[in-house]
Amino acid sequence: MSNQAGFSKERLGRMHQVMAGYVEQGEIPGLVTLVWRNGECQVDAIGNTEFSGNETMKRDTLFRIASMTKPIVAAAAMILVEECVLRLDESVERFLPELADRRVLRQIDGPLDDTVPAKRSITLRDLLTFRLGFGAVIAPPGSFPIQKAIEAAGLAPGPNPPILAPDEWMSRLSSLPLVHQPGESWMYHTGSDILGVLLSRASGMTLEKFLKERLFTPLGMKDTGFSVPEQKRNRLSTSYMVKPETGELVVHDGSTDSRWANPAFESGGGGLVSTVDDYLVFCLMLLGKGSYGSTRVLSRSTVELMTSDQLTQKQKEQAHIFFEDHSGWGLGMGVNIRRNSLWSTPGRFGWDGGVGTSGYTDPAENMVGILMTQRMMQSPEPPRVFSDFWTTAYQALSN
Repeated sequence: MSNQAGFSKERLGRMHQVMAGYVEQGEIPGLVTLVWRNGECQVDAIGNTEFSGNETMKRDTLFRIASMTKPIVAAAAMILVEECVLRLDESVERFLPELADRRVLRQIDGPLDDTVPAKRSITLRDLLTFRLGFGAVIAPPGSFPIQKAIEAAGLAPGPNPPILAPDEWMSRLSSLPLVHQPGESWMYHTGSDILGVLLSRASGMTLEKFLKERLFTPLGMKDTGFSVPEQKRNRLSTSYMVKPETGELVVHDGSTDSRWANPAFESGGGGLVSTVDDYLVFCLMLLGKGSYGSTRVLSRSTVELMTSDQLTQKQKEQAHIFFEDHSGWGLGMGVNIRRNSLWSTPGRFGWDGGVGTSGYTDPAENMVGILMTQRMMQSPEPPRVFSDFWTTAYQALSN
């Protein structure tokens, strides 16, 4: 059989049946799947864009990709590293003076004023690897004083972009101590939001304008951005979340009254809206070691660094709910390091989005898979629709 073989048509039918089951059972109104391998691309749009409407799901439907934003913003940061505007191991205080003279909690459950000085400054590498010492505190709500303070300041990671302007957001961040010493522990999310502010200040333009100029326009990603213009609102799917008290699905964000109409904060941690085809182009650029078509965005060595595990064994164990024993973290994205399922090929990289999306690139299989749904995740552990998508994607390989 040819090495250029992609997918088995019969087995793609199995994927369609499994994915369609989620729509037929009423778990989600619709979804779009995309699998690409050796130049063969298969897209399947199933169901509707909302429960109460009859707008069918299409290939160009817009989704809130949430944390799938993180790899994009990391790639943008590395563009500035290659141009020596930013340096991986240099303090970020030149552009982010709010992060100077940090104090660090003596212990995570201690009072906010029981601190010690930070042993060193926060670097760009810390932001990209989520080892800056600040981020999501994975514990029941209100467990620790720092958790309550993060929530009260409007800085808690969540499914919506922050409602504060970037300078105010940074000011509030600067009023709180770090949870860990810089470089010591992995803490999810906040590093990417800070990174977005850093890129805006270092480039002298809004984060969206910088991303458009340096990534989206060169790659032809015409439907990716932090806001949805009026003329595209009819393509924006409605997103849903489970109401904890009742277990019922309720609207998280609509298409006509969306929080993505004109957000105050362009969230590098989770604010982008995109399509399967736009995200495929970004993944193919990384699969091409920084090059897509005739356009080179990053160097080969940069992409190899970004997609290599950067964490110590202890740091991964501390974040076991995210990595278990098969993954690590590169620069702005997850990296598989051990095969324990059909799909966790060593070297495979990408990430999931908390509002119901998943996108990974697998160099060993010369493959990209993207799933777009609009049902919010309920925990850091991927929902069954994610694992079923990846299972059926990999069982569909023709060789």
